[in-house]
Amino acid sequence: MRSSETGTGQKCRARAPARPGRDRGAVTAEAAMVIPALVAFALVLVWALVAAAAQIRCVDAARAGARAAARSEPAAAVLDAARAAAPRQAHVEVERSGELWRVRVEAPTPGPGPLTLTLSAEAAALAEDTVGVEP
Repeated sequence: MRSSETGTGQKCRARAPARPGRDRGAVTAEAAMVIPALVAFALVLVWALVAAAAQIRCVDAARAGARAAARSEPAAAVLDAARAAAPRQAHVEVERSGELWRVRVEAPTPGPGPLTLTLSAEAAALAEDTVGVEP
């Protein structure tokens, strides 16, 4: 049996060597497709982290304002306490409903048009002037 024949009598044909430069640029083309997708994915992750941090700040601001209101601090001090903890451009509302002080904080997320959301948080605290008072 010849070295170019298989056991079934068929001849093996050697593949022609690949021409150098034939696949040239394939890696560049693949990278050109993948890199923008990775950059977009990274930007979305950064936006999501910024939005989550802003939501946490809204919750903290609402709690700080509710604590200040429950201690019977002046309205200006309550708003200052809430705004100090809130994200930029936040809107703070304080109201009393029965024995509870309610503080609501709303803030827009940073980002381009469709990624802009309005985050909100609300906290309530029992007013100290009602503690121990018989109804």
